[in-house]
Amino acid sequence: MEDALYGDAAEPGGRRRAGRLCVPVRPGPRAWVTRLFRTPFGDRTAVAFSCPARLREVLGPAQPWIVLSEPALRALVAPLGVRELRIDPARLPAPAPAPVPAPVA
Repeated sequence: MEDALYGDAAEPGGRRRAGRLCVPVRPGPRAWVTRLFRTPFGDRTAVAFSCPARLREVLGPAQPWIVLSEPALRALVAPLGVRELRIDPARLPAPAPAPVPAPVA
């Protein structure tokens, strides 16, 4: 799989626009929320996949997702200061945090 990183540059030469993207989400207080990740340098990045199979391969079969276009995803995360978008990463940009054990009563 190709690991494509797109910054905020406007249409660099040879860049193809992504069509429908599968975007990982998580439950929020009122609705689904876009799941963001961190690069190895600690910067936040959005992650999307070109098909559900690639999303499941990297994030697992239980990961919920929604379909968005690239411009819609960029517009959604821009107010949060997220300027990077990884499409079809072969692995997560940074390891996921370890699960927190449930408190013992």
